[in-house]
Formats: sequence, C-alpha cells, structure tokens
Amino acid sequence: MTAVAPSRPISQLTSGHLPKSMPWILLAFSMFVSGVLFALLNTSGDLAEFNIAGTLLLGMVIYLIAITVVSSIAESRRHATDRLMTALVASAFVLALIPLVSLLFTVVVNGLTRMDGEFFSFSMRNIVGAGGGAVHAIWGTVLITLVAALISVPIGIMTAIYLVEYGANGRIAKIITFLVDVMTGIPSIVAGLFIYAVFSLILGPGVSFGFMGALALSVLMIPVVVRGTEEMLRIVPNELREASYALGVPRWLTIVKVVLPTAVTGITTTIMLSISRVIGETAPLVLTAGITPNLNVNLFDDPMMTLPVFAFISYDQPGVDVQAYLDRAWAAALTLIFIVMVLNLGARVIAKIFAPKMTGR
Repeated sequence: MTAVAPSRPISQLTSGHLPKSMPWILLAFSMFVSGVLFALLNTSGDLAEFNIAGTLLLGMVIYLIAITVVSSIAESRRHATDRLMTALVASAFVLALIPLVSLLFTVVVNGLTRMDGEFFSFSMRNIVGAGGGAVHAIWGTVLITLVAALISVPIGIMTAIYLVEYGANGRIAKIITFLVDVMTGIPSIVAGLFIYAVFSLILGPGVSFGFMGALALSVLMIPVVVRGTEEMLRIVPNELREASYALGVPRWLTIVKVVLPTAVTGITTTIMLSISRVIGETAPLVLTAGITPNLNVNLFDDPMMTLPVFAFISYDQPGVDVQAYLDRAWAAALTLIFIVMVLNLGARVIAKIFAPKMTGR
C-alpha cells in the first residue's frame, strides 16, 4: 500500500479568498501609518495640535488603496471592486457620523458642568454672575412648542387628508400643494416677522408674548406636517380602501378606521420631525416671544423665555462672569437635546401602541 501524504492547510491568501480579519488588519495598519505621518508633521509635539480629522481621512484613503490592491492580488478584479465599493460606502457613513458624534460629545462634555438641581429649579431673576438656572426657559420651550403642535398637527393632517382622499388632482388641491411647497422654503425669521407684524397692527408695536411664538412656530410646522402626512397616506394600499368601501363603510369612516391607523407610524414620525424642526428656532422667538429672566407660564401676557433664546443670549451677551454664562448656554443646549430625545422615544411608544396589530395564521 502506498502512503498518502498529509494534506497541507490551504492558505486563504492563495486560494482566491481573503481572511475575514484581513480588512480589519489593513484598516488598523492604515490608521497607524497615517498617525505616524501626522505625528512627524506635528513638530511642536503638543497633543492638542494633533490633527485627528486629517489622520482619519488619510487613514481611510490609505485603506481604500490597500484593500483594493491586496484583494486584486489575492482574489480577483471583481472582488477588489466589490471591496472598494464596500469601503467607500463605509467611509461615507463614518464621515457622515463624525460631525454628529463630535457635536453630541462636545455638548455633553460642556453641558454636564451645570446640569445640577439649581439649573432646573431657578430662573435668572436678579442673577448677574454664577448661579441661576433655566427653569423659565424650559417651561417656555415646552409650553410654546406644545401649543404650536396643537395648532399645526390637526391643520396639517386634515390638509393632507383633503389632498390625498378628496382633492385628488383638482385645481384647489394643486394650489394648496403649491402654497405648501412655498411655505416649506420660508426662512424662520420671515415667519417671526410675519407674526410680529400682524400683532403689531392689532395690539401696537413692541408687543411680545408666548402665544405669538407658538404661532410663528406653527407657520414653520404646518408645511412639514402636510408634506410628510401626505406621503404617508399615499403609500397606504388602495386595496384597503376598496375593501372598506365594498363593505359599505363611508369614506370618512374608512379614513378614520383604516387609512390613518395604517399610516400612524409614519405620521407620528412626521410630527416628531416637525417638532424637531422648530424646537431649536431662535430668530422667530426673539421677535415674538421676547426675552425675560423671569418665569412666566402665561402664554398671553408678557415675554416668555425659551431654551434656544436662553442659550443664544448667554453665549452672545455674557455678563461679568463669562464662564458662568457659557456653562449655562451649554447646559441649555444639552437640555434641549434631552427634550427632543424624550419626545422621540414617547412618539415611538405611541406609534407602536396605536399601530394596527398584524395577526398571522
């Protein structure tokens, strides 16, 4: 009998296949080479002056070249092209994510300095230096945004229902669609000037209170709600409407019981996008809601402070203790992000509760 030679392990580099760990090894090597190059260029030796963004960008370029060359040698040109496109997509995702992560990191690090009990329980009344808080701005933001949503959401949803379910391609529907598109591109300062001019003609110049700010924000919210809700209603299958009509259900009840529940998740997301669009507005609220260091929960009397305006004033017009004002500005920005996050989580829970239940066999 002839002895059978033991089989040798096949190397993945010569079998037309790269090991799964090879892309990560190349990425680490590319970042290392890029870091060494920028470290040599940093003649001062100061870590604060080290170019992190440049290191990441150059490292990604080196990685793109390396993965393409190695894959073309070990695999094939088609595999190399596929890995290059995958690396380009991943690089684009990372580049888009870097500003967001950097923004969140900066706000969190600087905002936590004043995230204490005093910040959430005191206003800026009689405060000229350190101390004080933003409770008056938090109440103003919540109340003004809530009223703006109560005004905008019903108007926007009912307008979208008319455009999709009743207007079809009629002349009125086309005019409304055109006006909504125009309103979508209106700068926020124009909405504030419009509301301020209207109330100045009625009540006299110089007037400002919370309800004016809510109306200015609703001007910005309505077109967003209309366009988003309209698109959500259009993707509801017509078979659902026809099945309801075949059972003798009237159109209005079909919309309430079939169409809206089917599109409730998308409509809720649209509402949250519209709120996120306006909750950070500063220019229209400076004109309409005004500026005040006092706590005011009356939307129809006296100025009302909001978090965006509070952060802007604290940063733009610091008092004697500059650092104290800057700390309050960062804390206000972090509080605003936290409010938006809570609203988004609440909207997702509501959408999940009211979404139609899908039963399987």
